[in-house]
Amino acid sequence: MVQSVELLFDEATDVAVRAEWQRLWDAGLPSRTRVRAMSNRPHVTLFAARHIPTEIDELLGRQIATPSFHVRLGGLVMFGSGHVTLSRLVVPSRALLSLHRTVFDLAERAAEVPPHIRPGEWTPHVTLARRLPADQIADAARLLDGGDIIGRASVVRRWDGDAKREWVLTAPP
Repeated sequence: MVQSVELLFDEATDVAVRAEWQRLWDAGLPSRTRVRAMSNRPHVTLFAARHIPTEIDELLGRQIATPSFHVRLGGLVMFGSGHVTLSRLVVPSRALLSLHRTVFDLAERAAEVPPHIRPGEWTPHVTLARRLPADQIADAARLLDGGDIIGRASVVRRWDGDAKREWVLTAPP
């Protein structure tokens, strides 16, 4: 499994992304709505690694300020081929890139950090569906052609995929 540091959104942005998840689901397409766990939330992964030690968690908790900046979820992007991960790009603002760099610099000594999470390689996005067959991409895109979602960053959380546990690193705004 994986452990991660993730940026969550304000309630209105969370609701808007969940509505897109639901539109896909209602059309019989793969969607993140399928995952019913309370921890399944729209988010931007700021950092991921095989294991993030406790001392890095403590450092992140002390050093990361509560995010309070606008976010723009823009166009669609697909990762993979055959069966793709469908996502919305997150427009990289100065505040988002600064937060990503700070989190990466504090956590980079964690175990097995994938290269795509490094500054300069990272593509900020919000996942809408996993394992979407390539022949359904056009159908999904038609359902989600409602323009950008503009909202706010809210908190930074930690996710431990091994323990299926989440916790907040920053106080809510």
